[in-house]
Amino acid sequence: MVEGGHRLAGIIEPSGNKNAALPIIAAALLTEHPVTLRNVPRIRDTEILVELIRSVGATADWQNRNTLDIHAKEIHATDLDPDLCARIRASILLAGPLLARCGEVALPPPGGDVIGRRRLDTHFLAFEQLSATATTTHRIEFRASKLKGADVFLDEPSVTATENALAAAVAAHGTTYLRNVASEPHVQDLAHFLVALGARIEGIGTNTMIVHGPATFGGADYSIGPDHIEVGSLIGLAAVTRSPLRIVRAGVEHLRSIRMGFERLGIVCGVEDDDLVVPSNQAMKIRDDFGGHVPKLEDQPWPAFPADLMSIAIVTATQCDGVILMFEKMFESRMFFVDKLIAMGARIVLCDPHRAIVAGPSRMRGASMISPDIRAGMAMLLAAVCAEGTSTINNADQIERGYERIDERLNALGAKITRIPERKS
Repeated sequence: MVEGGHRLAGIIEPSGNKNAALPIIAAALLTEHPVTLRNVPRIRDTEILVELIRSVGATADWQNRNTLDIHAKEIHATDLDPDLCARIRASILLAGPLLARCGEVALPPPGGDVIGRRRLDTHFLAFEQLSATATTTHRIEFRASKLKGADVFLDEPSVTATENALAAAVAAHGTTYLRNVASEPHVQDLAHFLVALGARIEGIGTNTMIVHGPATFGGADYSIGPDHIEVGSLIGLAAVTRSPLRIVRAGVEHLRSIRMGFERLGIVCGVEDDDLVVPSNQAMKIRDDFGGHVPKLEDQPWPAFPADLMSIAIVTATQCDGVILMFEKMFESRMFFVDKLIAMGARIVLCDPHRAIVAGPSRMRGASMISPDIRAGMAMLLAAVCAEGTSTINNADQIERGYERIDERLNALGAKITRIPERKS
């Protein structure tokens, strides 16, 4: 339950990157030596993945809230728990490490957000080029007697397919060229972790990586980088509440496209060392394109504006002066949450599953909502915090899949968020 209309102020540090933590936890299965991971976000998705790696024989123990010790001394790649796999899409990230470590893996279909079809074909193509075979029935089975280096071209720069291909390639015999790969900060984080384990990888941060294998794996003590999507969410939060906010240890080297996207909405952030400073006196005026044309904000593969921030940007645009076209290219159902914003008073025209026109500023009113996925849920929270009156967000555990203790951390800045226990039927 969110009481809107309160200004916020203070200092906040983003959590570790969820989308880096998940493939890195899975990749810890590559080595039989102990691994310590720091700055791991303690959220539902990481907890479920920890249960999954325990189910294949690894030990995994939390040393404190955000430090995880993993020791995969002995691994057995039998069928993974279908109930656990159905709860997170990240279960697919176990395919590459288990295939590399054990020569086979059988995965039930992965779960995750309901934001449209998310194809797995790119994973199959990458593994097949590395000399693995794939079969699908009620589960997905991969086998390889010996992974071999190859010149691999992904048919799309899928983040999870890149991460799976990279985890398999470091154990493959020979040199692997991975082309048309994703290069998001979390992909770079995984690559740096694999180097810490003993892998030899060139081209980290580009769309072509060269992997010299097989690696001789050791242990590692590795700290996961800040979540740039959470940083973007906090920029939006500060903007819609017109609040001054300092985001410390924000990983500013990865924020260029995010800052440019918000600048199009009239929100300018300052940089002080590795801190991002969001002033309260923002122009909040959407910048027209040259000649006075209606501007467009669109997501694209990294390093362009990330898809996971489009929901946040839409809510932010409702509080800005002007008109803008928001173009979400990657998922068919991600924009369907805007009907909740319209019910709250936002002036939005949903053109089709991928495009919406936002005209602002709008006076938002509190409402009762249901969170359909992580990012839409956080966007609804932003809308509720800046709305007049009280809002209720149901299915809030979806938000907590991606944002650690978000109610506690925002309340520390001055928000009024109350957790309501789930009613037992």
